[in-house]
This record gives sequence, C-alpha cells and structure tokens, in this order.
Amino acid sequence: MRNLLALALCALVALPAAAQHQNAVSAAGAVLRALDKVDGKTIDVTVRSGGAADAFGLTVELADCRYPADNPTGDAFAFLIIRDIGASDVDFQGWMIASAPALNALDHSRYDVWVLRCITS
Repeated sequence: MRNLLALALCALVALPAAAQHQNAVSAAGAVLRALDKVDGKTIDVTVRSGGAADAFGLTVELADCRYPADNPTGDAFAFLIIRDIGASDVDFQGWMIASAPALNALDHSRYDVWVLRCITS
C-alpha cells in the first residue's frame, strides 16, 4: 500500500513537468549552480546543449534544456549527466527541474548541482 501511494504521489508531482514538456522549446544551453558542501562555496556554470563543463570535482554534460514556449523566463528543465572528473561511472543522469531541484537530485557526498535557467537568447 505504501509503495502504491508513493508511486501515485510521484505521478502527480511529475505531471506538471510532463505538461510543460509538450509545449516546451529547446534552448541553446543552461546556467547551473554547483555547491561544494565542505567549504560552502558556490559557482555558476554555463553549459551549451550537447556540451560539458567542469564544476568543482564534477563533469556536467547537458543534453538539453527546455522552457515553456509561452513563458521563456518560466520554469526550466534540463537533462544532465554528471560524473566525478575522470570517472566513467555516472553519478546522476536525468531531468532536473529548476523550480523543484529536490524532485530528482544529484546524490553526491560532497557536491550538489541544480538548474537555474535555460539560455534563451
């Protein structure tokens, strides 16, 4: 019963993202924020779609960043692949939503990464 309830809740939470996906426009790239949890430093990183960038000890690849067609400054969501620098194992792969970064978050002991916005110009 608990698993069924959790599954239903996840489906309801994912519904707005799926609805945005239908009317979304792909952007040229994204602006991401990275946090080093040990020393509390943050950096903003700009990544072009199809490209990669290093943020602290991570390599972040951006497959796509999308935003609502009728609201370019609205909620962004990006498909990211995140690895430790030099590693082949993937730490995170999936869609992150700017307005709900904890919904599908990177689980890393030292670093955190989330989407701020798409690059629309």
